[in-house]
Amino acid sequence: MANENALFEEDFESDFEDVFAEDPLADLVRPTGSDPVEDIVDEFEPAAEAPAAAAHPAEPESPGIFMPEPAGGDVMLPAISIKLFYEREETRELMETCARDRRMGRATVECMSGGIPAAIAYMSENPTPNLLMIESSDTAAQVVREIDMLAEHCDEHVKVMVVGAVNDIMLYRQLMARGVSEYLVPPFQPVQVIRSIGGLFTNPDAPFVGKQISVVGAKGGVGASTIAHNLAWALAENVKVNTTLVDLDLSFGTTALDFNQETPQTIADALLAPERADDAVIERLLAKATDRLSLFTAPATINQIMDIPDESYSIVIEGVRRNVPYLVLDLPHVWSGWMLSTLVSSDEVIVVCQPDLASLRNGKNLIDQLKAKRPNDHPPRLVLNMSGVPKRPEIPVKDFAAAIGVEPEIILPFEPELFGTAANNGQMISETDVAAKSSQAIDHLASVLTGRTVEQTQKSFIQKLLGK
Repeated sequence: MANENALFEEDFESDFEDVFAEDPLADLVRPTGSDPVEDIVDEFEPAAEAPAAAAHPAEPESPGIFMPEPAGGDVMLPAISIKLFYEREETRELMETCARDRRMGRATVECMSGGIPAAIAYMSENPTPNLLMIESSDTAAQVVREIDMLAEHCDEHVKVMVVGAVNDIMLYRQLMARGVSEYLVPPFQPVQVIRSIGGLFTNPDAPFVGKQISVVGAKGGVGASTIAHNLAWALAENVKVNTTLVDLDLSFGTTALDFNQETPQTIADALLAPERADDAVIERLLAKATDRLSLFTAPATINQIMDIPDESYSIVIEGVRRNVPYLVLDLPHVWSGWMLSTLVSSDEVIVVCQPDLASLRNGKNLIDQLKAKRPNDHPPRLVLNMSGVPKRPEIPVKDFAAAIGVEPEIILPFEPELFGTAANNGQMISETDVAAKSSQAIDHLASVLTGRTVEQTQKSFIQKLLGK
């Protein structure tokens, strides 16, 4: 983690207020109000500006949950045993919710009633788990006495987390002095508890893990790869964070073409020999698009049919994730075990649709399944692409959003000249026209995903007058 800060650069802030500018996102970003969305031009209101990356607040004066957003991505907890001795049914239900979370897939959780007295009785006759969670509504003095009794029956290496009802800094200090690892006071959310547990079992020397953003199309041809590529560019060049784009469409990936790159090595080289894909090998296989953007391209031919085991994808993706703050996965339009596990394990999922019936059906199926498997994560973000094609019947935005169960994060208009010119020139759309609505919308998406501000390129007054 020591090198984590070196991967980020300072945010850029402009002190120039452009009084001539209009809001380019007015019809592109997700609406902030409750009014229905009639169409992409008239009804979409601009979302609030994403805050800059917050500095870590000072340590709180009182105990309780304090878990800021992690600088990196969320990782799986190790294979640990957790026993909870609860008093309230709400605590049991919360822990059972945590046990179903993707981050706790390797952990085993057992819940038993009775609080600290039950824990003392159990520990006197049974082996000590890796984590002992105990709930007590007693007074501070009684909690301390019972913790002293419990200590006589526990292994010295056990980690103890106390869920209490007394928000008392003196009690907190007394428990810490007795070797208690954490003291929590409700209310708190499942993800906060999971991250608190993860903090107890994370090796401080473990490699940094970046945030994984997966982009998938609801059907073929909706422009998911184009969105993924432009998003990766926006993260690297406009938000100013180091980013790696991985093209996992082994047969028909277009990353090399879109970035005008010739890459003798591809992602297939790593997937075919995952046991050799250490940090040094991955670094050699990556192509540099810019100082901040690296590419893992797909093969340019279909001469070889590759039968890649599911675990190979996991190994290689995790290897890339250790070396960059942000990882964008351009996923193919297929459905398999590795696709599902990759989407579930992602920190963010972006589903790209067009406003048609096939996208609606497939997108809803995909979003519903991911919501169920990622209950404590942000729901998949919906991007509506190629909206407003002339003479093409389309499902109205408000109806599409209501049926799919997610409001669009951004809506990209049909701009064939912009996207076609960029593709033919091996450029991203912000390189072609930084002021285009689609460019601004993708910048907005990058800002939302990172919580960092986008460096805006301001036009001078003379440029505006000349129409440049």
